[in-house]
Amino acid sequence: MPGDLHTHTNFSDGSSDIELLPVLAQRAGLTSLAVSDHDTELCIQYAQQHPVQCGVRLIPAVEMTGFDTERGRRVHMLCYCPDLTDGILNFFRLMKDRRNAVTSLSIDELEKLYPQFTRAAAKSFSKRSGVTYKTHLIRLLYEYGYTDGIYKDLYRELFGRGGKVLHDPAYEPIDTVLDLIHQARGVAVLAHPSVYKSMDLANELAREGRIDGVEIDHPRNTPEDREQLHRLADRWGLIVTGGTDFHGMHMSKPTPLGAYTTSDEMIERILNLAQKRKE
Repeated sequence: MPGDLHTHTNFSDGSSDIELLPVLAQRAGLTSLAVSDHDTELCIQYAQQHPVQCGVRLIPAVEMTGFDTERGRRVHMLCYCPDLTDGILNFFRLMKDRRNAVTSLSIDELEKLYPQFTRAAAKSFSKRSGVTYKTHLIRLLYEYGYTDGIYKDLYRELFGRGGKVLHDPAYEPIDTVLDLIHQARGVAVLAHPSVYKSMDLANELAREGRIDGVEIDHPRNTPEDREQLHRLADRWGLIVTGGTDFHGMHMSKPTPLGAYTTSDEMIERILNLAQKRKE
């Protein structure tokens, strides 16, 4: 049976406990699951400690954030089965500090705009991760009745481009992120190229042999990009993955876990490649 290889929990900006996701995966008929929270070792360690849960194989994974300096765009890279090297752990600490620094600025401004909004209440959503995300801030405003959902007009007003309280962290160049993945002997898959308009980058990285795969079956990839990605994967022999990008209630559109998947064949390619790199 297939697996959902792109999911999130409250180890980063998702709403659900990680313990729930294998239950949902099993009930969706999946036999594999990758919890790929943003820039953290917590989901990797959980999968290593719980290789099988509810009859579902947990694949260690993380979604790492980088920046395409040539095109001025953020990039997400899914990394499967990495070693927790000093380099990758230092990167996670760096991103944790950067995210907390900018959300602290946003919290200061939100406390002035909304007297009921408090730092302590906002940080209650990030107890497991230790990292406060924009999603946590808008969730508190949602709970307090200022908006009718997470990604609605108020989110765009506050955190969209030019938003009132938007402060983005600095991101490391994608080349740096890929170097860390390779040093950690992980499998690098470019996540949802349509989201950050990364098709040119996908072609470039595939041609240079810097990525092992591309995520195609994703709710936000356009049909045109999917077609091009399949051609790219065929040309360069890339692994093809799929996943829901599940965030629980922190989602813009309803997408239950297991709605987008990776085939057994591609999962075995990931695991075999990771094993070969560790020999």
